[in-house]
Amino acid sequence: MIKTYASRFWSLLKSFQVTIVMLALLMCLVLLCTLAQVEMGTAGAVNAYMRSFIVWGDFSLVPFRVPVFPGGALVGLILACNLTAKTLDMKRTWAKAGLWVVHLGLIVLFAGEFVAGMMQVDTNLSIEVGQTVNYVSSYKSMELAVIDVTDPSWDDVHSVPETMLSRGGVITLPGTPVTLSVKKFFPNAELSNLPAGQTSLATAGVGPGVLVVERPTATTDNEVNQVSAFVEVLAGGRSLGVWLVSNALGAPQGFVHEGRAYTLSMRLLRQYLPYAFTLKQFRHDVYPGTDIPKNFSSLIQVVNPSRKESREVLIFMNQPLRYEGKTFYQASFGKNDTLSVLSVVENPGWLLPYVSCVLVSIGLLVHFAIVLRRSLKRRQEKLEG
Repeated sequence: MIKTYASRFWSLLKSFQVTIVMLALLMCLVLLCTLAQVEMGTAGAVNAYMRSFIVWGDFSLVPFRVPVFPGGALVGLILACNLTAKTLDMKRTWAKAGLWVVHLGLIVLFAGEFVAGMMQVDTNLSIEVGQTVNYVSSYKSMELAVIDVTDPSWDDVHSVPETMLSRGGVITLPGTPVTLSVKKFFPNAELSNLPAGQTSLATAGVGPGVLVVERPTATTDNEVNQVSAFVEVLAGGRSLGVWLVSNALGAPQGFVHEGRAYTLSMRLLRQYLPYAFTLKQFRHDVYPGTDIPKNFSSLIQVVNPSRKESREVLIFMNQPLRYEGKTFYQASFGKNDTLSVLSVVENPGWLLPYVSCVLVSIGLLVHFAIVLRRSLKRRQEKLEG
């Protein structure tokens, strides 16, 4: 009985009908994802439709999210299994060698997309001419940075991601006497002057004079949420006040405990690097007589103490820098051509699409060579006969 069901399942998995259905679903997902970009933005739509196993929907009559469509990850997984089953079902002969290599290349392509979807991290690095930076920043995710700035030559940074803040409760900062108690969290908020007669949850810093109104979260690509929270700072068994922290505030706020100075600021989530970049020069060239960009380029000095390395690298359009598992692309600029913005991509599977293309090309060449050889052999036999 079990053998019968296994045989039926294998026949279904390798069937051409499954291929057609999955390709049709994939086409529908591409259409839905494209339409959803209007409200959700590119990244939001891709994550919701193409890089999820299930597409969820919200309905006013149902108090919970409802699965409405298979996601791109599920469709891709089934397609990969279908392709693998078809490959294993092919005859293991020299005549099929090219097709075997082609199928292997397609499987590697599917694997590369899964690796990118699950492990790729996109950040950016903004740097001004003459500035040295040793971190990359998220595009939208925020963090609450608690920084010990007592030592003028060294900042001791403690980061609390917004995902942790959103859960509320008490957050301890290892290595410090400071504990944070999240009183209220806003994924997106509008800040304004507090009207007369109203009070705020904040008791310290600029918060007592600020009105916080929750707003719907931003969805488009060029919008950033004004993540805000009321956080009570506890140290040495006593409260140092309730502080309003938000990336909408212009400057960090500070407090002192037992002779040590600390700052609080909500900012884009940072990832610190074991090396530093210094922007030596930025160039923005245009075609003569027009404002059409011809070239953007950043002359970067890379300093890596662990490698005892210090060298200059030119990053320009279509010529990124691949370094320590990250790829730095020239993306944008600002401040009258004194600010360079590099898009930073960390994708462990970045080589897989190239491997896939090579395998598919070799497979097709081998297959066409075998077919051509067979055709020439048959023609020779016909002439001899």
